[in-house]
Amino acid sequence: MDNTEQYLTVTALTQYIKRKFDVDPYLGHVYLTGEISNFRMRPNAHQYFTLKDDKAKISAIMFKGAFNKIKFRPEEGMKVRVRGRVGLYEPSGSYQIYIDSMEPDGLGALYLAFEQLKAKLAKMGVFNLPKKPIPMFPKKIAIVTSESGAVIHDIMTTVQRRYPIVQLVLFPAVVQGDVAAATIVERLKQINEIGDFDTIIIGRGGGSIEDLWPFNEEIVAEAIVQSKIPVISSVGHETDTTIADMVADQRAATPTAAAELATPVLRDVLQHIQDLNSRLYVAQNNLLSNYRKQVQKYSQNVFLHHPERIYQVYLQNVDMLENRMQQAVSRQLNKHKEELWNYENQLVRLSPQGQINLDKNYVSNYVQRMNMTITSMINNKRNYFSKQAAALDSLSPLKTLSRGYAIATDDQGKVLKKASDYQKDQSINLRVVDGTITAVTKDISEENNG
Repeated sequence: MDNTEQYLTVTALTQYIKRKFDVDPYLGHVYLTGEISNFRMRPNAHQYFTLKDDKAKISAIMFKGAFNKIKFRPEEGMKVRVRGRVGLYEPSGSYQIYIDSMEPDGLGALYLAFEQLKAKLAKMGVFNLPKKPIPMFPKKIAIVTSESGAVIHDIMTTVQRRYPIVQLVLFPAVVQGDVAAATIVERLKQINEIGDFDTIIIGRGGGSIEDLWPFNEEIVAEAIVQSKIPVISSVGHETDTTIADMVADQRAATPTAAAELATPVLRDVLQHIQDLNSRLYVAQNNLLSNYRKQVQKYSQNVFLHHPERIYQVYLQNVDMLENRMQQAVSRQLNKHKEELWNYENQLVRLSPQGQINLDKNYVSNYVQRMNMTITSMINNKRNYFSKQAAALDSLSPLKTLSRGYAIATDDQGKVLKKASDYQKDQSINLRVVDGTITAVTKDISEENNG
């Protein structure tokens, strides 16, 4: 007979095993070393990945609060050391490690974070951006550092010795600890908003890499790069180098060096001004002396004593040029007159007036001869015409009609010459000397002349 009470559900078994994990003191505090695998960065969220070695692997989770505390960025294949607890995830029945802290294995976390940020900024080209020049004669300098440290004292002492006329304004900032980076960024933004500063000095004294870490934060580097006012960075001692030093417009090894970079030596400036003043005075005197010599030289010029001599030469030249001009004009006029005279002679020799007169006589003779010829021709034609008219008149039918003859025509105007042209009872027209008579044929008889 089956006893179902001996069988557990999967949930019951999983809960049992989970309690075993939770109460096991060895699993509550576990220290592991391994290689990160399957890591995909999830911004502002929990991180899920795998830790593995040559023979095994374990799922890992690192909640957002713990992950935000680490100083470096985990990467695929990076070997790390972690601390956490091992527990069971009930929905899948798989065990995993819940990581509370992580650091690189064999390399300091802060040093790794420093190298990672340096590589990131280099890839972005931040280190190659043009540096803003530091003003040579500042009127107002802002200092971002701790108000209780030795930095502000060293800067004030140096500036007082070198350039006491500049105004120093301290913007107190926390330079160590978790809130230091945000404080430094806030002070830089505040200075830029005020805007009437010539230079910013940012720094602190020496210390470990943990002490100097705020100056290796990305937000501080970004604030320095975005500053419109030139920034001199002086963090730590000469051997210490931070990201702030790399992105600043000028890096100083010590606060004293920063003050020296930000200010000139007033005594040297005044001495330089005096030297320039002396050089200017000597140069001005030399210039005036040269001008005096030139004036004296010019004052001895004969033309200044006898200014009329200046234009006498030009008057003589004018007279000479005037004579040359008159001579040239005369020669030109004479040349043109001679040419005109030659043309006139040629024109007289070649004048058509004589030929015109000859042609006129010739034409007149021809006109007379033509008139005589035409008159003769007309008389001849007139006589010929009279003869022809007389002959024609003698042959004219009208002349015949006047002798008593008549011309017979039919209705169509056809002249009827023969007896055969007539028909009996035909109406005919008889043309007589003084008119036309209409008649009708009664009888037709033909004469035989044969």
